[in-house]
Amino acid sequence: MARMFRVLGFFTLTTGLMAFAGGMIEMALLFFLQTAFFVIMGYMKFTEKTYILLFWGYMIVTFTGFSYWTIFEMGLPL
Repeated sequence: MARMFRVLGFFTLTTGLMAFAGGMIEMALLFFLQTAFFVIMGYMKFTEKTYILLFWGYMIVTFTGFSYWTIFEMGLPL
C-alpha cells in the first residue's frame, strides 16, 4: 500500500508538470503539494488500515473542495 502512495505521487507530479508547462501555475502548485504529501506518506511505513484511512480522508477533502469550487466559485453556466 505504501508503494501505491508513491505511485500516486508520481502521477500527481506528472500532472503538476503538465499544468506548469501549460501556464496554470496555481494548479501546478496544488499538484506539487499533493506530490509531496503522497511521497512522504509513502515512506512512513504505516499499516494497511492507516493507509486506507488516509486515502479515504484525502478523497473526502478533495471531493468536498472540488464540489465547493464548481458550485460556488465557478458559478452556473448560462
